[in-house]
Amino acid sequence: MTERKAMIDSSHELPVVAQCRLLEVPRSTAYYQPAPVPHADLELMRLIDEIYLKWPFYGSRRIRHELGRRGFVVNRKRVQRLMQCMGLQAIYPRERTTRPAPGHKIYPYLLRDVIVDRPNQVWATDITYVPMARGWMYLVAIVDWHSRRVLSWRLSNTMVTDFCVEALEEALRLHGRPEIFNTDQGSQFTAKNFTDVLKRHEVAISMDGKGRWMDNVFVERLWRSVKYEDIYLRAYETPAELRAGLRRYFEFYNSQRAHSGLSNQTPDEVYFGMNGGFAEAAVHPEVDLIGRLVG
Repeated sequence: MTERKAMIDSSHELPVVAQCRLLEVPRSTAYYQPAPVPHADLELMRLIDEIYLKWPFYGSRRIRHELGRRGFVVNRKRVQRLMQCMGLQAIYPRERTTRPAPGHKIYPYLLRDVIVDRPNQVWATDITYVPMARGWMYLVAIVDWHSRRVLSWRLSNTMVTDFCVEALEEALRLHGRPEIFNTDQGSQFTAKNFTDVLKRHEVAISMDGKGRWMDNVFVERLWRSVKYEDIYLRAYETPAELRAGLRRYFEFYNSQRAHSGLSNQTPDEVYFGMNGGFAEAAVHPEVDLIGRLVG
């Protein structure tokens, strides 16, 4: 829908009404201009994102309390509204951490007791909120679980499925196919046009279910790295600047940034088998996160 709306040209000789009809876009959507987000909300969203990265188990109550400690008096409903806009939800054991859209098929969890010891065995993905100097974007990344390598990524100004599908298709085109693709139950990943791509390439689909709330920790750690090491430091002004900056950072992350969990190798070295072979099998995310939180 977003891409089709972008194709509408009010200066074209064909009336907007006719363009909407041809593109199957509602006229209300074509004429709608989103209201600018108040600067105060943008500042709060930036702080909420920082707090959530540090303590991902904090819900709206604790985040509201932490904001108060930093001098921002805000009610819980406002925090809840902003967290919903950002796509943030506290992680802790419960039946579901994200909810699929009605009618979307849920697939079984396939990684129980599986040792991930080679590239392209398991891929994972997630979406995160990315603050800019004015406004924000959403970032999706496809990550190889064993090597931590970022295989592809995309930015979008809305939480739609299209940019997730584009990232997935690029990863498959450039790197072949994994044996298993693991996601949460978010509506972007349970959507038919997303799962159909995986089925077409004969990839086994795995989705986190009850009790599997920490399986995307490797991707969560990537979000922490990219935000603290790049995004928060630069405060990108425009989507074009953000896109160029992320391209530079992910090149650095893959080819130069050594990881202690990979025996101080880079994701590229592990993924492509450089520097004497692969690193040891990936530690299960539960062990990894516990070490991070305690440390």
